[in-house]
Amino acid sequence: MTTLVPRDVLFGNPERVQASISPDGKRLSYIAPVKGVLNVWVGTVGADDFAPVTDDRDRGIRAYAWANDNRHLLYIQDKGGDENWRVYSVDLDSGNVRDHTPFDGVQAQLVKGSKRRPDEVLVALNKDNEQLHDVYRLNLTSGALDKIEENPGFIAWEADQDLNVRIGAAMQPDGSLVFVHRPSGDEWTPLLQVSADDALSAGTVGFNADGSQLYVKLSSDANAARLLSVDLATGDRTVIAEDPKYDVGSVELNPDTREVEMVTYEKDRDEHVVLDSAIEADITALKALHPGDLAITSRDHADRRWLVAFTADDGPNAYFVWDRDAQQATFLFTHQPELEKYELAKVEPFEFTSRDGLTVHGYLTFPKGVERSNLPTVLNVHGGPWARDSWGFNPESQWFANRGYLSVQVNFRGSTGYGKDFLNAGDREWGAKMHDDLLDAVAWVVDKGYADPAKVAIYGGSYGGYAALVGASFTPDVFCCAVDIVGPSNLKTLIESVPPYWAPMIAVFHNRVGNPETDEEFLWSRSPLSRVDDIKIPMLIAQGANDPRVKQAESEQIVEAMKEKGIEHNYMLFEDEGHGFAKPENRLKFYAAAEQFLARHLGGACEEPSAESVLERG
Repeated sequence: MTTLVPRDVLFGNPERVQASISPDGKRLSYIAPVKGVLNVWVGTVGADDFAPVTDDRDRGIRAYAWANDNRHLLYIQDKGGDENWRVYSVDLDSGNVRDHTPFDGVQAQLVKGSKRRPDEVLVALNKDNEQLHDVYRLNLTSGALDKIEENPGFIAWEADQDLNVRIGAAMQPDGSLVFVHRPSGDEWTPLLQVSADDALSAGTVGFNADGSQLYVKLSSDANAARLLSVDLATGDRTVIAEDPKYDVGSVELNPDTREVEMVTYEKDRDEHVVLDSAIEADITALKALHPGDLAITSRDHADRRWLVAFTADDGPNAYFVWDRDAQQATFLFTHQPELEKYELAKVEPFEFTSRDGLTVHGYLTFPKGVERSNLPTVLNVHGGPWARDSWGFNPESQWFANRGYLSVQVNFRGSTGYGKDFLNAGDREWGAKMHDDLLDAVAWVVDKGYADPAKVAIYGGSYGGYAALVGASFTPDVFCCAVDIVGPSNLKTLIESVPPYWAPMIAVFHNRVGNPETDEEFLWSRSPLSRVDDIKIPMLIAQGANDPRVKQAESEQIVEAMKEKGIEHNYMLFEDEGHGFAKPENRLKFYAAAEQFLARHLGGACEEPSAESVLERG
């Protein structure tokens, strides 16, 4: 019998994660718990002197970065999951922590830092207009915060290496995108016109060293997003990297010359294409270190030391320091060494042809030690939906497989990374062809004999939660139960209640989902709430009370409808969470309840629940 991996190993705090090298290459930082709360730790590379430098006692720190002055660390934090981020700095010399954006109800965003201006960083705040983020220059030494750009309607900014804001992106009412720049003076001038079909995969990467060229990802005149260099004086475009099917993913720029060194395409697994021979030996040697997928997470200013990470499918993520001069790697740690005590499952890419002829990709994770036949199955639907599932360590996939279920992940149409034809095939197909792709995946694993058609659950968060609600209400005969995490039940109210700072890009929702003003009946027809009478399978619904994206009402209106109709359900509301569950105690409470729910309806293994997490029937 397979040993159960404890839920707190899979879903509790990691031991150490998000390692980064300091600008001088002498220190290392990472996120690790302090009394059960994630904080930032710093120490000397190769020494045993690590200590926490932050003292968060509530939600934990989940994102941080070194400032280029080698003295400060920057991190963001919100309250209760409301996503009104504040920017904090930690002075590593004095230990002082400073809140640089102490404004209630305001969202701060980190825009850019540069080694050329190490004492400064650009941040964006929607302080004066809740829909638009203006750009401010923050001096880390003095704490001065000065507005330098009033936002005329941009959804994104790009600055050069001298921290001059030179590019803005403005979405038009039809969903097209215009990138503008300032060749002289203060007047913004159009640089790139991007159609609505290409807008979702378009974005800036940065400038070259002298600021004469802008690197952009763009699928105009192609299917997949290519990496282009745009001459700011002439507008001429040069293709640097392209693939006919897959979008360009991450891009490595030399920190000094700002030339493109490598691009990555996320196919079934990451594929790196080295474009600069100066790093070819480094990448070859690094790939030989570990069987997982490589990522360069940080580089020192001298570009002699790199911090690299590997994601594996059947084990924890591993971190190394790479010495370029010695061509030698030093292993640091894995993110959750407790995982190494257990036998985890491999993640296997698969593909199938949809009912209307599209090639759809995904991943299967089978339980270990059992025959691949007639297995209880969980269809785990990713969020976004303009995102994708990836190969690598996924705690939910390992959890499902460890409990005896086949885990099925599908990059249905509308998922990103596979070119604009596949992405745009999802337009206005919520609850329709996007859902058909999920059904076709279920049919594929059933036809292969892998899955028991009578024991298939649908599970997911955000868009995946919506898909779970659709599965329960539109196609209840396919699934035996459903788990919805922060999923919308009414597409009209979802779009009408998006956060104010999403208003400048609302055309994305109008084009790709529907417009509440002109498509009210259409959106209602695609809303699970409209078919609540058809729900006949048990459901578990979980919601964060402070979710700014999918409001609490989205869960509660369908829960209330199910109550009135006597439909079996369980509802979990987390008062101190937002769009997902950041606090480990909340995550563990949810996963304990979900595990009991799935065991009840699929028959898999279940770790003994704690008294406070016992799931009551609704």
